[in-house]
Order: sequence, then structure tokens, then C-alpha cells
Amino acid sequence: MDNAVLKALCERRSIKKYKPELITKDELDAVLTAATYAPNGMGKQSPVMVVVQEKALRDKLSRMNAEIMNVSSDPFYGAPTVVVVFGNPDIPTWLEDASLTAGNLLNAAHAVGIGGCWIHRARQMFESPEGRQLMRQWGIPENMVGVANCILGYPDGDPKPRASRKDDYIVYA
Repeated sequence: MDNAVLKALCERRSIKKYKPELITKDELDAVLTAATYAPNGMGKQSPVMVVVQEKALRDKLSRMNAEIMNVSSDPFYGAPTVVVVFGNPDIPTWLEDASLTAGNLLNAAHAVGIGGCWIHRARQMFESPEGRQLMRQWGIPENMVGVANCILGYPDGDPKPRASRKDDYIVYA
């Protein structure tokens, strides 16, 4: 495939093992900037991203997520950076807007050589009293809803896991 964007989109995979070192500020800024250009209904730019790189806070978020699943393992796979994407339910397209923002973030990360993965349960994490307290600390409005935990870091191992596509993925009408 000759087109770099299409190649990156087709090769991006969810990475589930990370090196402990933080990605550089320039890499992080590039990825976050690309995420802000995701399509949003009526151009409202309603999602908010919270970047967490401080290890104790990152570990707290991991623990909160693990408790929802009733496990003790790290659902963030050792990734040193978590970007929590929140949506504003006062906007009719809030879920789509936040999801597209998270998608842009993960695709941009791959394009600059950073591993990433969407980790679910952000909604449950930030509906909890502990999550609400964090939102207040971060200045996130009370009405916002957690949509995605996007983990980022340098892949530890093969950054291109295999992927196949099902035969009936596309239907022409």
C-alpha cells in the first residue's frame, strides 16, 4: 500500500505489552493534537481528554478499572500513559464525538510509532465516588461521562500483531 495514512490505519493494532518509559512530550503532543481534529457533530469539539502520566495516579486508575472487572491484574498492560476521553451528554453526538476522538488518538499514536489500546470501563470508573472526586480535581464538569481509557507507550515486543478480516465484513447493497 503506497498511501501512508491508509497503511497506518490498516497496520494499527491494540498493543498489550509496554516498556515502562514515558513517551516523549513531542510525541504525546503530536498524538493529542491529532485527536483534537477528530470529526465532531456540528464542530462542537465537546470531548475532553485528561492525560495521566504520574505513576501513582496511573496505578490508581488501573486499580479502579480492575476492580470493576473483579481482577487484580493491570488492565492497562503496563502502559505508562493513560488518556481518559470524556464525552458531554448534553451534545446529541457526544458518544460518537468522544469515540472518534479516541480513535484518532490511537491511530495517530500508531503513525508516530507509539503503541496504544482502548480500554473499556471508563464510564463505570468515573460514575464511582472515587472517579467523581478525580473529575472534580481535574476540573471536569460533573455531567461529563467517561468514554475511553486510551493507553499509550512504547511497545515491548512485536508492535504488529497479526490480524485477519472476516469475509462478510463489507456488504455492497
